Amino acid sequence: MTTPNATLRAVRMGLLLSQDDLARQLREAGDRAGEPNGASKRLVQRWESGDVTNPRPVYARALEAVTGLPIESLGFKFPVPMARVSDDGKGGHDLAPSPSATPKGSGTVPQTEPKNGKGNYSGVWLSRYEFFSSGRDETFKGLHYVVLLQHGNRLTVRSLPEASLNPNSPLTMDLTVEGNVVTGTWTEQTATDGYYAGARYHGAIQLLVEPTGRKMVGKWVGFGKEFDVNTGPWELVFKDASTNKATLDRYNHRPEG
Repeated sequence: MTTPNATLRAVRMGLLLSQDDLARQLREAGDRAGEPNGASKRLVQRWESGDVTNPRPVYARALEAVTGLPIESLGFKFPVPMARVSDDGKGGHDLAPSPSATPKGSGTVPQTEPKNGKGNYSGVWLSRYEFFSSGRDETFKGLHYVVLLQHGNRLTVRSLPEASLNPNSPLTMDLTVEGNVVTGTWTEQTATDGYYAGARYHGAIQLLVEPTGRKMVGKWVGFGKEFDVNTGPWELVFKDASTNKATLDRYNHRPEG
């Protein structure tokens, strides 16, 4: 039984790309690098459905170029294999015998029932956290509109490209939900032209889901610039259950402070 690659799907949707768009950009990235590839919508579907878990190196490099993320962060289950020569001498191919069963449609993420029985949390959420800046002796907040995708009890969170209070500060979270407790990790890449000059921050987070299922409230923990451990409040507020392109476009803007 295959496990869908929710991480790759979330990254693609966070970039506001359809499967066709991603395939086209992969081909363009290959052409620019002098490594043409035959990326297609069907291949993207096979990656996202989990039917293909090992992209060829030429595709892995194109994926890194398009998403700006290392291949290890794109949800593939196994290390990327070396290209192998096929019987016709033309090189390797993706290790999958059958095409994806992913249905064609508007791009909305299929809703799967989680193990906790409380419904599905997939959709658009507003992420809000607070942190104290020792250098400025003041408390600040971070706001992002994020796409949350659920598969079983795993939650994958990726911010929309233009939807952060501080521009060019993408946020990612990888979480697990058990009952009403959500636990996992977070990473934020700060803007190169901002106060933190492109520094990458990461840490742990634990949230409690309110009975309505429309809000998660808790705290984050992470390292500061002085190598001390900091913490602060974090919440996710539900906005929309749809994850189609029109909805993502509507939330792809700077949140109001």
